[in-house]
Amino acid sequence: MNWNSMNEKLQKRIMQLKTERNATILAHNYQLPQVQDIADIVGDSLELARAAKSIECDAIVFCGVDFMAETAHILNPEKTVLLPAEEACCPMAAMITADEVRMLRRRFPDAAVVSYVNTTAEVKAESDICCTSSNAIKVVESLDEEQVIFLPDKNLANYVARFSSKEILPWEGFCFVHDRITSNDVHRALQNHPDAKLIVHPECRPEVIDMADLVFSTSGMIKHVCSASEKEFIIGTEIGILHQMKKKCPDKICYPLSPEAICINMKKIDLVEICKSLELLQPRITVPQDIASRARKAIEKMLEL
Repeated sequence: MNWNSMNEKLQKRIMQLKTERNATILAHNYQLPQVQDIADIVGDSLELARAAKSIECDAIVFCGVDFMAETAHILNPEKTVLLPAEEACCPMAAMITADEVRMLRRRFPDAAVVSYVNTTAEVKAESDICCTSSNAIKVVESLDEEQVIFLPDKNLANYVARFSSKEILPWEGFCFVHDRITSNDVHRALQNHPDAKLIVHPECRPEVIDMADLVFSTSGMIKHVCSASEKEFIIGTEIGILHQMKKKCPDKICYPLSPEAICINMKKIDLVEICKSLELLQPRITVPQDIASRARKAIEKMLEL
């Protein structure tokens, strides 16, 4: 059996299982192309969080990483939430613990705690409010406190600080995919594509952001590229997004800022894993009720803005 026929067979079986299980498949913009193509909804963290809260189904198949599936379960405790590759984790989420958040609160008792959604449920439970890369500035500006502990991404924290008069206290975490994009990568890409507009993710280093024409979350990038009059773009984020851009904006030419911007954890889910997950209704992601109830408050406070 060749690859295409095997793919078609898997897609057909997944669609059958989706109906039988009354399931919805959510996929992040960084997932493999074949996973994005089989998903009901593809988006960034904020879009998927909103979708997870509003969809009517019995099971959610979350094609992303661990914290995303946790968030889906927190918002939908009555639903079965599946993460087809249980080992698909976010290294940045592991860079801050609940104990460290409590330590920060003791050290800065007057500060609000803003947690990026790229955190564990335990960390969210210790936070005042969550944010995503697309709404981080809005979230910080909504707070009464003048001092804000922002965790875990130092690069996103520094980006938010550019647009806020509040004192931003960053944690020293980072996304390894975005943080390893350098100014040399920018020089090389601009030299190869001098007519292209450079768009980067706010998780990039400050010096990379300084060189960009625009800064957007993943869904913000897609929306801008599709609506812009320009035809060529250099995209500074994980390369999985290029598939969505090709699908939604086929008339635009998009180049990766760094061809090496690959999140291996986002690539651990494939059609075989999705099919197996729907057949077995495993692996299930659950969050203890006491943690989930506190984390839910921080997430819903964000969603209400």
